[in-house]
Amino acid sequence: MKINSKDFRVRQGDKINLKKWPTIVDPVYKSKEQYQKLLEEHVAQLSSQQQLLYASNRHAVLLIFQAMDAAGKDGAIRHVMSGVNPQGCQVFSFKHPSAGELQHDFLWRTTRDLPERGRIGIFNRSYYEEVLIARVHPEILVGEGIPDPPNSDKAVWHGRYRSIANLEEHLRANGTRIIKFFLHLSEGEQRKRFLARIDEPEKNWKFSNADIEERKFWKKYMKAYEQCLGATSTGDSPWYVVPADDKENTRLIVSQIVLDTLDELKMTYPKTSAKRRQELQSIRKRLAK
Repeated sequence: MKINSKDFRVRQGDKINLKKWPTIVDPVYKSKEQYQKLLEEHVAQLSSQQQLLYASNRHAVLLIFQAMDAAGKDGAIRHVMSGVNPQGCQVFSFKHPSAGELQHDFLWRTTRDLPERGRIGIFNRSYYEEVLIARVHPEILVGEGIPDPPNSDKAVWHGRYRSIANLEEHLRANGTRIIKFFLHLSEGEQRKRFLARIDEPEKNWKFSNADIEERKFWKKYMKAYEQCLGATSTGDSPWYVVPADDKENTRLIVSQIVLDTLDELKMTYPKTSAKRRQELQSIRKRLAK
């Protein structure tokens, strides 16, 4: 199977029904050995593209990962970005906002960590939590101290979608390319992974009672994701719904989408001017002595 990024892309204006989006597809690889080979090839290409991104210094890239618990966000980030120079890549994870963060608008805490030009930033969860978990648990909005709450829930989320879209449009206009991944896990596969976290001692630390409590809200989360994906996937900052029941396949799909997006930037190394070439030749002569 050849990976076509467009197969997983949410088109602008689409009405999303996640039941129609697969959580598993035919694997790209035929064996574990082939998977490792393909991933290594992708990682090597990403490393080269990251160096080019840094050298050209024209763009920043922001990868956003959203998913239900146990969908494999951490593993995808770790494996896909394993060959990228740590100096050119930063990962930020966002959990429940602190008391200090709640004193600011809902976009404040994430915008502080946006990548600068030449670098790749990764958000493990993001400002999208404010239209996902906050929608499933509306009591969170109370803690945010909104001065003049809208009269209806619909107005709240519509306003936040608009704020997010405006932010992403602004970032795109200033050189930041945003790639958004929803790792689409089935409820059955999540159950299997939760059981593995209980049965395997080295995974016990990954599991808590909160995970089971959130699982009770599965249908509400799916509805929140459907609304979010449909409202905020644009031509410039698209969402990709990546099947997540097969972790290896997920990583290959994610890495291919990132590579395709970087290719679209048409980056080149800075050209050396005639004056700079003369300067370099002068330095060469000094070094030769």
